[in-house]
Amino acid sequence: MVFLDASHWQDKIFLGGSWVPGSGGTRDVVEPATGSRLAGIGIAGPDDLDRAAETAAAAQTAWAALPHPERAAVLRRAGELWARHAEEISWWNVREVGAVPGMAGFAVHVAEQECYEAASLPSRPYGELLPSEQPRLSMARRVPAGVVGVISPFNVPIILGIRSVAPALALGNAVILKPDPRTAVTGGVTIARVFEEAGLPPGVLQVLPGGVDVGEALVTHPLVRVISFTGSTAVGRRIGQLAGQHLKRAHLELGGNSALIVLDDADLDRAVNLAAWGSFFHQGQICMTTGRHLVHDRIHDEFVERLAARAAALPVGDPARQQVALGPVIDKGQRDKIHALVVSSADQGARLVAGGKYDDLFYSATVLADSSAETPAFTQEIFGPVAPVARFSGVDDAARLAGAGQYGLSLGIVTRDVMKGLALADRLPTGIVHINDQTVNDEANAPFGGVGASGTGSRLGGAAANIDAFTETRWVTVRAETPTYPF
Repeated sequence: MVFLDASHWQDKIFLGGSWVPGSGGTRDVVEPATGSRLAGIGIAGPDDLDRAAETAAAAQTAWAALPHPERAAVLRRAGELWARHAEEISWWNVREVGAVPGMAGFAVHVAEQECYEAASLPSRPYGELLPSEQPRLSMARRVPAGVVGVISPFNVPIILGIRSVAPALALGNAVILKPDPRTAVTGGVTIARVFEEAGLPPGVLQVLPGGVDVGEALVTHPLVRVISFTGSTAVGRRIGQLAGQHLKRAHLELGGNSALIVLDDADLDRAVNLAAWGSFFHQGQICMTTGRHLVHDRIHDEFVERLAARAAALPVGDPARQQVALGPVIDKGQRDKIHALVVSSADQGARLVAGGKYDDLFYSATVLADSSAETPAFTQEIFGPVAPVARFSGVDDAARLAGAGQYGLSLGIVTRDVMKGLALADRLPTGIVHINDQTVNDEANAPFGGVGASGTGSRLGGAAANIDAFTETRWVTVRAETPTYPF
């Protein structure tokens, strides 16, 4: 394991193309499964952000001016590096994030694909010819936004960083990435090392782990023109407010409380398999996690019984040392939030039929039956391995329950009648719909985003969404001769 050798980046941030001490000091990288220290990272301060923005702005112009095959080549080399060092990067992902190996490997695979998809962007048509009333050539041209700020969270730090970083770079922008300090190796150091080795010019990418002060400085800095944020709805509202005050675009991918609707014609065994994966994968720490299970009256009781049995059988433990289905949640604060929602839901009438227990940061897969629109775990984003189940009597009732609440990220519908499922989906405002699948899916070439309190729509993933997110539209005209005006 040499690609992420800590002696290269220990106690440092990536600023101006070099690894240097951060003005905010250092922080331990802690393994949630054991509490052990894995390494130390540098922490940035607002002064570092000022320097990073100036360096990025200076480097961006030359980067954007490179012939498009040269920018594409950097992105292709980045994709190759993710694949070449997948085992080592996955090891860090398991240890630092608490991901089970399958999840860790999937994150690296998506990062590889994000870079390959981004490598196609520099050669895309970047404008269109427009008719004009005047004797001139008129066109609309897409140009880089300039400096893009990316703020990524702890839960899936590789994917949720690279899916903005890669396309923004490919389209000629410079990027300042602020990963969550809790997972700054996988979410920051790894991305910096990949592009460092891929030959990205110095200064085009900066990686600054930091706190709220650095995040606010990034959002408000005049040289940063676009913000791409993934995280909680509460923080997203604050970022959107600040971005609006400073007249810059903010792409916000926020929280979710996604519903899985199981209609009465569903195959019950398959529905339970989907439900367990949707709620318990990665300890439920995914924005698309199935947070509400809506099951038809006719099959509800058997569904609950089977899902509870499935939950009780799932092994929980250290994914670096055991073969488990669930690893640890990220920290005690998150564990306590999960448990408080479970306890308050049970106190208010939900029936705890599996789980509801924890050992340190290991929270068992939990099923809450008899949930309703008043159950806290049913109405709020849990971000933990909890499956609240409610019953419905018909399609109208299912649409009412699924449409209640503020979130609109992902939706799953299980039915043998696909057209019936599509018709039901059309009644519900969500950014993502999966018929006969659970709510957690991700592909680099697909647009991704939610509506309502889940964000500002599909601004990530796929060429059209990425070009829209990370470029500006400029009107350009060309005349053979200068015109003469009245004065």
